[in-house]
Amino acid sequence: MPSCDLTFGRLEPCKSSNGGIVAAYFITSGLIDPADVVYSGAPNTDVIDSITGTLTAVKYDLRGTNTFEQTVTSSRENGTTFVEQKLSLMLKKLTAQDHKELKLLCYGRPQVVIEDNNGNAFLLGLQHGLDVTTMGISSGTQLGDFSGYKIELVGMEPIPANFLDGAVSAFFDNIITGD
Repeated sequence: MPSCDLTFGRLEPCKSSNGGIVAAYFITSGLIDPADVVYSGAPNTDVIDSITGTLTAVKYDLRGTNTFEQTVTSSRENGTTFVEQKLSLMLKKLTAQDHKELKLLCYGRPQVVIEDNNGNAFLLGLQHGLDVTTMGISSGTQLGDFSGYKIELVGMEPIPANFLDGAVSAFFDNIITGD
């Protein structure tokens, strides 16, 4: 049984952190087996050093209103703790190619790596993947309104999303980008 004792304190950090995410890398469900993940040292499962196997990711560049949130829920009565991982994306512009790809995303349970504006990378849905819970397709009303896709992906995991140690490109053998 793991120890629940805290091991260090936390100072108030400088005001040098920024919100937002800049990219999402979608991995087809099942390509990362949790057994293929190498952590930065036992029992530390918060930082991933490497992932064995051949991995391909599809990269989505993100700007604007895109968020990643994690909510930890613990129950004294049940003796359980789990983490809800929620990724909200707004992808501008409607295209036939995106329409087809995003429909496939809705059918699967991808694992996703996100990069934030602070240079951090996180692996979401390691054990169970993420499910698209809603996808809105909108053309707006007025000339200046949003036209594109609003997607909500949610996953339930036993621990928060893992940090990746190093450049995202080092974790993938192939990264497919858009035109």
